[in-house]
Amino acid sequence: MAKTADPTYKAGARFIRISPYKVREVAAIIKGKHVDEARRILAFTPKAASEAMSKILESAIANAEHNFSVPQEELFVKLVSADEGVTIKRFRPRAQGRGFRIRKRTSHINLELERRRPEAPPRPKRGEATKASTVTKASTGTKAEAKTPARTARTTKTKSKEKEAGN
Repeated sequence: MAKTADPTYKAGARFIRISPYKVREVAAIIKGKHVDEARRILAFTPKAASEAMSKILESAIANAEHNFSVPQEELFVKLVSADEGVTIKRFRPRAQGRGFRIRKRTSHINLELERRRPEAPPRPKRGEATKASTVTKASTGTKAEAKTPARTARTTKTKSKEKEAGN
């Protein structure tokens, strides 16, 4: 039997009045991130496309939660695409009766989320001690503590005797 692929949760917006080039800059930042991290990034990104992108992200999260009962803690941004929409053409008057074409570009933005389990911290390999266990062993006075030589502090008398011997 063929293995069924994990479902993706989609949202999109069409005819957004921002250039696709500018939208792709923001899309590259959030691709592959957890949805909470993507929200924070979009909230503090000073680009016009981040506002439209955050609305689409919220829509995709709502689609996943409402339609598929997926908790948002398990959602990651899988794909963000910004395709070119229609180009609105306008003309500005120029010298000697000419007209200069202005292209007002639009975008079609599509966003897909995927479900991933949050990653557990890596387990230590056999025989390796964790930092917490070595700290507790040292503080309890084990053999490891006995093997290390105690550090002695020099007194001012010893320093003065060394100076006299050197002179």
